[in-house]
Amino acid sequence: MAEAYLVKMEGITKYFPGVTANYRVNLNVRPGEIHVLLGENGSGKSTLMSILAGLYRPDEGQIFVGEKRVDFHSPRDAIQAGIGMVHQHFRLVETFTVVENVILGDRTLPFFLHMRSLEHKIAALSERYGLKINPQARIWQLSVGERQRVEVVKVLYRGCRVLILDEPTAVLTPQETKELFANLRVMAGKDKAVILITHKLQEVMQVADRVTVLRNGRAVGTLERGTFNERDLARLMVGRDVPVQVTRMPAVPGEVVLELRDVQVMSDLGRPGLDGVSLTVHRGEILGVAGIAGNGQRELAEAVAGLRKVVRGRIYIGGEDCTNLGPRAIIDKGVAHIPEDRLGSGLVAGLGALDNLILKDYRRQDFSRGPFIDRRAATARATTLTRQFDVRLAGDLDAPVRLLSGGNLQRLLLAREISASPRLIIAVYPARGLDVAATETVHQLLIKQRAQGAAVLLISEDLDELFKLSDRIAVLFKGRLAGILPAESTDPEEVGLLMMGANMQGAEAV
Repeated sequence: MAEAYLVKMEGITKYFPGVTANYRVNLNVRPGEIHVLLGENGSGKSTLMSILAGLYRPDEGQIFVGEKRVDFHSPRDAIQAGIGMVHQHFRLVETFTVVENVILGDRTLPFFLHMRSLEHKIAALSERYGLKINPQARIWQLSVGERQRVEVVKVLYRGCRVLILDEPTAVLTPQETKELFANLRVMAGKDKAVILITHKLQEVMQVADRVTVLRNGRAVGTLERGTFNERDLARLMVGRDVPVQVTRMPAVPGEVVLELRDVQVMSDLGRPGLDGVSLTVHRGEILGVAGIAGNGQRELAEAVAGLRKVVRGRIYIGGEDCTNLGPRAIIDKGVAHIPEDRLGSGLVAGLGALDNLILKDYRRQDFSRGPFIDRRAATARATTLTRQFDVRLAGDLDAPVRLLSGGNLQRLLLAREISASPRLIIAVYPARGLDVAATETVHQLLIKQRAQGAAVLLISEDLDELFKLSDRIAVLFKGRLAGILPAESTDPEEVGLLMMGANMQGAEAV
């Protein structure tokens, strides 16, 4: 007798203009399992699950729920068939309560609502699956982890048997991630299943009963728990062997390169984004900065780079007071800046690789002849850098960089910033959105710069990345420094507690 499946997807193909997002993909999900969908960014994971959730319709292929073939025209059709999706970016009305968000769009409710009864029902549902939440709380009052629970409760409230989670740990602390994984095991009951979309290999090893790997829109394998390791998964994702660990020598910190003394910086909302932060970064070390998004990371990077005004305190680079110097003056002090928005802040989308690579150096005599650019010298320099940093161009050096992939954009940005041999590198989410191979390239470049004596201020929300690269980890919470810890003698749980504001007095600066 054939094995029973909750969901079967057969031969799923989806085209977008100029792109084949999925090609003849097969996926089956068993009752009671956590099935991980793994792949690089752009491999087709989210598209495939958006088809299953009714957001897209496949160009080819068929979907079965149980033994019944289905044809979804909308997410409502998928929900009625027992399939619900929690997206990476939450879809909640912030001024509404938890209950109001959960029941929003439920056409089965009577005209006159009995809110107390609904609150009890939702409280019982959340308690059953370990998703503790106050039904009367308004969304704006909740933490990021609590908001995610509301999204999950919304799906469970509608009776979904297959729960799809798209990169659910991207905004969670280690404690919240651990709690989520425990709850997923409860949700994947005997007649239910969870599909988890991720590109993090450690998460797969922790929770997957089975894993299906996508590469370039195709399914390249489905593996059972116990038959794979991180290296196997990385090879399937990329198509070749990829190191999963960074090799580096112990840090030998030198003199202080960057020092912040009681720095206060305002956010875009007119409130302190940084509030009394003091820290140092030494030559030959990487100081990682951890924190949930919106706790001062952006303000820190922009203040040091000369892009945001300091309203109190001082910033010293190489012992010189550089408080409120402009970006050009900061660059001249030997500071490289890798911003989080590659195209918006780091590169000019409409210019080619050549012009982007000399964007900070066009005034140098090497590349200028009076008011004119020496194109021959600039071309030679750009050719050398694109080869050295393995930037794969979409045409020649003058083709707009907006045509490049995320990994190539980041390599181009690194080529420009690092080639100048900076003494301080501000790296903000340097591997965000990159695949395994591109991430490894970025990490090795930062380690190499550290070995050559650069001071690195590494800002990231990925604790795996921070622990892999950092010598010390500073934690920001609501714009304040919660603590600075040595990476070797601490653990993600301790950092996670600081990220949530706990034990702020317990971590001493080192």
